[in-house]
Amino acid sequence: MKPRIERDLRVPMRDGTVLLADRWAPPNGDGLPVVLVRTPYGRRRAVRQIVGPLVEGGFQAVVQSTRGTFGSGGPFDPLRRERDDGLDTVEWVTGQPWFGESMVLYGMSYLGFTQWAVADALPPQVKALVPGVSESALTLEFLRADGFSLETPFSWGVMVGVQERPFFLLRMLLGGRRLQRSLRTLPLNRADTAALGHRSDYLQDILVHDTASPFWRNADHRHRVAGTRVPVSTVGGWFDIFLPGQLRDFRALPDARLTVGPWSHVSPGVMEAQTTEALEFALPLARGETPAERAPVRLYVMGEEKWRDFPSWPPPGYEDRPFHLHPGGTLGTDPPEESDPDGYRYDPADPTPAVGGVRMAFGVTAGPVDNTALEARPDVLTYTTPPLDEDVEVVGDVRAEIFFRSSLPHADVFVRLCDVDAGGRSVNVCDGLTGVDGADRVTAVEVRLWPTAYVFRRGHRIRVQVSSGAFPRYNRNPGTGEPRATATTLRTADQEVFHDPGRPSAVVLPVRAVEV
Repeated sequence: MKPRIERDLRVPMRDGTVLLADRWAPPNGDGLPVVLVRTPYGRRRAVRQIVGPLVEGGFQAVVQSTRGTFGSGGPFDPLRRERDDGLDTVEWVTGQPWFGESMVLYGMSYLGFTQWAVADALPPQVKALVPGVSESALTLEFLRADGFSLETPFSWGVMVGVQERPFFLLRMLLGGRRLQRSLRTLPLNRADTAALGHRSDYLQDILVHDTASPFWRNADHRHRVAGTRVPVSTVGGWFDIFLPGQLRDFRALPDARLTVGPWSHVSPGVMEAQTTEALEFALPLARGETPAERAPVRLYVMGEEKWRDFPSWPPPGYEDRPFHLHPGGTLGTDPPEESDPDGYRYDPADPTPAVGGVRMAFGVTAGPVDNTALEARPDVLTYTTPPLDEDVEVVGDVRAEIFFRSSLPHADVFVRLCDVDAGGRSVNVCDGLTGVDGADRVTAVEVRLWPTAYVFRRGHRIRVQVSSGAFPRYNRNPGTGEPRATATTLRTADQEVFHDPGRPSAVVLPVRAVEV
């Protein structure tokens, strides 16, 4: 059944700005539950894949272009205008003659963020939220003062900067190499011109304003999550850029369920899972019915390659177990003995590359990949267990404490957890980076890795990598302490990693407790 589409509906905002929306509905769709999607990416591109199955399943859909995009009025000010505009749009929808009694908010990434912006102030007609691969403080994880994630916000800024030009997708595909080259620009505040041919306000903002800056106050909706009074079903991926914040939001919600699969940010499985949640969870709620019972948490356990249900995140029954770094590149649960530190040289002019993992940019590969070439580099240390006598099941938050010293006062510590199979192939599981000021003194560096659910099989080995970068996922540390926007000097550093009784470097894994 072909849906009826009403184009360019005019939605007035409180300041007089008019945003445009399209309505998708079955031929006799008046009064059906409404699914509202607010997007900065246009009302034509990929919209049929997003809302088509929902309209076929029993919704009518309203797809709105956010302020300053694709015909909607006002300037596009990413992330910072979505609360008032979102609340005004919800009120407008409830006042339309074709609106029935209920509404659901839906969408992935930025489209999920627009839901969090209004989550604590929704009228009773809104019955559920379904945000996917998203979180309530969308960009702020990338802009940490102790770990600036360059690639994702920069690639996104370039994308939205050209998305309304003709042949957008072709431009992005052909411009992928140009974009990657632009990330090497010094100073970084000229990288936008290298990639786009002109300055970008958004790209300048992310370079100047870090996570703690008041500039992002209107883009930070973390405080609204606990006040959400409608049921939420949230879908994420183990290699998604927003996973840590998404899990933080889930833990704060009073009524929610969570699905996490083996996906990166743009994996097709995310959209499939979200469609399922919209039709099996949100639509019954919108109809005044009770969704089919399901465990609050459903996780894909990698290594085991199996979906499993849990009562919470993090799930009960797992205990933190330190795996200590030892001399000779070994890893084990025994505390280290007296030993000399290991060393390597980090050169930001030839930075340690990002390989797979948590990535989002045109032309790059995300997720689990072969790490053989990466581990052969002299600026990457590896520590590996003997072959495992039994399966080791890891589910939860992963962290590391690395005792570290640099020849320079400014350095980064990157830690990656890998699974080495019986053939010696090393595949990444999760990772993270922390920047250190005062690194020229021995420092216990806390590194938060991405959460995971993984079974290391018997006969496999657990490996930990330690290095000082993953470029361009993270900005290369120049070693000088200069502001990231204006730094021009790159200094090579000699790094040391300690593993002795007084400085017991370790990765801490949440391991299933042995049942007695």
